[in-house]
Amino acid sequence: MNILIIEDDEVASSYLARALVDNGHAVEQEADGMEGLYKANQDGYDALIVDRMLPSLDGLSVIETLRKAGRQTPVLIVSALGDVDERVRGLRSGGDDYLVKPYAFAELLARLEVLTDRRIAAQVETVLRVAD
Repeated sequence: MNILIIEDDEVASSYLARALVDNGHAVEQEADGMEGLYKANQDGYDALIVDRMLPSLDGLSVIETLRKAGRQTPVLIVSALGDVDERVRGLRSGGDDYLVKPYAFAELLARLEVLTDRRIAAQVETVLRVAD
């Protein structure tokens, strides 16, 4: 899986990237919202991991802009903003899932796998034929 992490906390981003690479994924990192948006608009990402609080453009604005542009790349929001209203806001902004910091890496990985599996399943066309 090719994953883009948009996270301004260098330690958290490096840890996450290293763990994802150790699990066989290709990872790119961006620490700025505008730069992350630019990269996310490029083709080739299977999933995005986006923090809410980013410099120059917040994570929800990044996601909303991508969705308005027609980008359907699965987005996992990872944020310290964990109350219900904040999670709902994130999902309504176009995020596919929301994980509150601190989190267990195994849970993050499972959530990413579910998001990308659903996307692949949705792209498979099923054709039923009976006789001729």
